[in-house]
This record gives sequence, structure tokens and C-alpha cells, in this order.
Amino acid sequence: WSSLACWRRPLLVAPESSAGPIPDGAQLCTVAAGCFWGTEHLYRRHFAGKGLIDAKVGYIGGDLQNPSYRAVCGGKTGHAEAAQIIFDPSKVSYAQLLEFFYSMHDPTTLNAQGPDTGPQYRSAIYFHDAEQEKIARDITEKANAQWWKGGIVTEVAPAGKWWSAEEYHQLYLKNNPSGYECPSHYLRPFPPLK
Repeated sequence: WSSLACWRRPLLVAPESSAGPIPDGAQLCTVAAGCFWGTEHLYRRHFAGKGLIDAKVGYIGGDLQNPSYRAVCGGKTGHAEAAQIIFDPSKVSYAQLLEFFYSMHDPTTLNAQGPDTGPQYRSAIYFHDAEQEKIARDITEKANAQWWKGGIVTEVAPAGKWWSAEEYHQLYLKNNPSGYECPSHYLRPFPPLK
């Protein structure tokens, strides 16, 4: 059964829309690290003015078309709650975004982050091309050896269909500063990867 945190959050019926076009020269970084509110919030806070163009929360990795939050929360659609970062690669690299990913959540817990449990809370990197796949696997290998001592269970997979979450989930912690934030979402003081 999915975590109680899911049921503490408001529910609407369906996502507003799927992802739209990105600006010329920008790239996408799509990651899942448990509850998408905290993931999006940490990326925005850390990379504001440093190459982040925008960030959206949504659903990826499942089979159901136009999934709703309620359906994804049930843990049976195959989707993960995820953040999609739109970034300027001349200011921040994909590798830097993934190093941040591995330091801001616990990638060693299968289908769980803090009290949030179920496959919708899995740790995952969804790559958008062959170069991103190479970087994702390289950063995962380094983080596994240097930071997480062989415990990483993060899925590295091709980005499938992205569904933007309902509008009230976007910028959730900015708009609701006392809202739920997963206790495993914080920046760990790891040394830089070598």
C-alpha cells in the first residue's frame, strides 16, 4: 500500500498537460527521488541563477495514459513521481545535476524515500539521449563507489512519456512553505566525485 503521505496531500482528477517544447539550446534532466515536491524544490533552490531555466513535477515510467495523482499514488500505474529540470548546458552540466541528485536523496532504498513507500517513490534517472545515458551510468558508478558504498538501487532508463502533474503540485513547497517535505531530501556534505 502506498504511504500515508500520499493521502495527506490534496487530490485532483488528471494532469493539466504533458510537457511542452523547451527553449532553443536548453536540455532536459528527468529524475525521480521520492516525493516530487521536495525534489523540485531542492533543484530550484540550489540551481536558481546557475543554469536552471525551469522545473516541473510530473509522472514518468508507467503505462497508463494521462495518469492522475490519485492513480499514481496507488502505486499500480508503474509511474514514478519525478522532476523534469530544464537547464542551460552552458551554465550547468548534466553531470552536475546528477551529482546533486545523488547527494539530495537516499538512492539506496528500493521504492522508498523516508516514510514514502511504493514504486512511485523509486530512485531513477530517465535519460533523453545516448550521451545522457553514458553520463548517468558514469555518475551512478562513481556515486555508488565513492558516496554510497555499493548500495545504490537507482534505475537508469530511457525517458518515456512525460505527464506534467496537476497544476497545484507545481511549485508546491514555494506556495505552501509548511507543506510536507520528505525527511530524506537534504543536501549531504559529500566531497566532489572524482
